[in-house]
Amino acid sequence: MVVDDHPLLREGIAAVLGTQPDMLLQAEAEEGGEAVALYRLHRPDVVLMDLQMPGMDGITAIGAIRAQDPSARIVVLTTYRGDVQALQALRAGAQGYLLKSMLRRELVDTIRAVHAGGRRVPHEVADALAAHVGEDSLSMREIEVLREVADGNANKRVARCLGISEETVKAHMKSIMSKLDANDRTHAVTIAIKRGIIQL
Repeated sequence: MVVDDHPLLREGIAAVLGTQPDMLLQAEAEEGGEAVALYRLHRPDVVLMDLQMPGMDGITAIGAIRAQDPSARIVVLTTYRGDVQALQALRAGAQGYLLKSMLRRELVDTIRAVHAGGRRVPHEVADALAAHVGEDSLSMREIEVLREVADGNANKRVARCLGISEETVKAHMKSIMSKLDANDRTHAVTIAIKRGIIQL
């Protein structure tokens, strides 16, 4: 089953799988909620799951599918190289992580490897994961603060939006910049987007 909100991508994957004698595309979904329902109906051997979709996102859908079938085999399809998103997807139960730029070369081999019980993570994503092992992760509140900052809000407005004091916002920003090794607020936002901690 392929889950992606872009019809052209789904059609392209269907065309590739159609050339493989040992593969059959059983279902297509545009968002996570639909994917969970179709998984229950079809029980595909492998699910190809996008992360960024309207409605239920891919990480939530992975968790929901794995809750109904702990043996479900899921490969993430994404344009994001960020280590945080990869880690979230793998923790949710994905066995593969495939960048959309690699689909032409890696799709069929990745499906076969995951179907056989293996794991597949591209070297650059694995390297990013390894580079940040052991680092302090941002708290949920720090991520909320960073999202507000990414929207262009000054500390006073962030404080008002989140119902906290301006001093608390400043303390959170100091912690965020330290954890991300960022030079300033803009640099912190840039790092967080690159690593998949926040999305715009």
